[in-house]
Amino acid sequence: MTVSIEKALELIYTNTKQKSLKIVPIEEALGSILAQDITATHNLPPYDNSAMDGYAVKIEDSDKCVSVSCTIFAGDDFKGELRHGEAIKIMTGARIPLGTQCIVPVEDTQECENGVKLPDNLVISKHIRLSGEDIKKETLLLSCGDKIDAHQITLLASQGISHVKVYKKPRVALFASGNELKMHFEQITEYQLYNTNTPTLLSRVKELGCEVEFIGTAADTLEDIHTHIKSALDCDIIITSGGVSVGDADFTKEAFGAFGYEILFDKIAIKPGKPTTFGKIGDRVILNLPGNPLAAALNFELFGRSIIYAMSGAKAKFINTIDAKMKNDYRLKAGRRSLIPGSFDGEFFTPCEQFAPGMVSPLGYANAFIMIDERCDFIAKDSYVKIISTKFSFTTQKMKSLISC
Repeated sequence: MTVSIEKALELIYTNTKQKSLKIVPIEEALGSILAQDITATHNLPPYDNSAMDGYAVKIEDSDKCVSVSCTIFAGDDFKGELRHGEAIKIMTGARIPLGTQCIVPVEDTQECENGVKLPDNLVISKHIRLSGEDIKKETLLLSCGDKIDAHQITLLASQGISHVKVYKKPRVALFASGNELKMHFEQITEYQLYNTNTPTLLSRVKELGCEVEFIGTAADTLEDIHTHIKSALDCDIIITSGGVSVGDADFTKEAFGAFGYEILFDKIAIKPGKPTTFGKIGDRVILNLPGNPLAAALNFELFGRSIIYAMSGAKAKFINTIDAKMKNDYRLKAGRRSLIPGSFDGEFFTPCEQFAPGMVSPLGYANAFIMIDERCDFIAKDSYVKIISTKFSFTTQKMKSLISC
């Protein structure tokens, strides 16, 4: 059954279950999806402190020479109180002493007899960081479904949080099939090819934060594909490439059928990649991609990423686009939803000059692609299109149209 891209994505999101949970130290949480809300346990800063190296003073001592009684360093537990006619030297981050009305930076003072001369324009609370001005106690800092990056770890560490509850990362098994395929570390003959799909997909899955198992390259026989499937069944997601078309040696779907494969779609109205197949074996989800390298890579970017996002537990689990302008006029054949690889420079999108489903060279040039409506046969220069990045993960909490033209 041939389905639309929109229907294919709907089936993926409704049939992919989130992973279960685990607790990890924050040092190991990078890239994980948070499975709990995080609330501030204390104010930040926890006390009023100096934003500058300078002097703690009172406003009424403006334009006066005041004595300097002592120095407070960050981390000192100073108990004294500031009095009129004096200043207390204070370092950045040190707790403000009782009675302080503002901080005067060192460079704004002058030496005078027995102390420092203060400027005449003192302002109340100047250069004082107030308790809670950054984070207030009981504020919601992070929400369940947020992705943890380095700056989220900053927030966690600021509250003394050592461990967090996260969703387990999806485990992905990969293998290709084809008698003509050899791995890059093997010798090939003139009638064989290197398997580029598996190293490509393995790298992309790792970039997307998954745990990966490379199962190998299967021969075009039911028996060998069965062996590879058995080795992959302890993973959450199985992604294959090759053997999903209608050729005499295309056994992939038949081989999965022996394990109770429930196919949810086996054709998509898309160019390239029409025979892309998705289904389930129990709670495991299966994505069978075409063997042609460019077709496999582009369809993974749409459907493989969506499976991973759906399983990850992330709130923002839908692919998002970036608006770009076409660098030049572009013509194409209408009739089927088309994926066009190209390069995005931050403003303009330039399609690859030459590409076909079986090519690999466009993958080295492209950093994005566009999805063109089946009724469109021309896109004018400077027209806006929606690019889908293959280098960065832009996501949204609501499913959006990915179609250009």
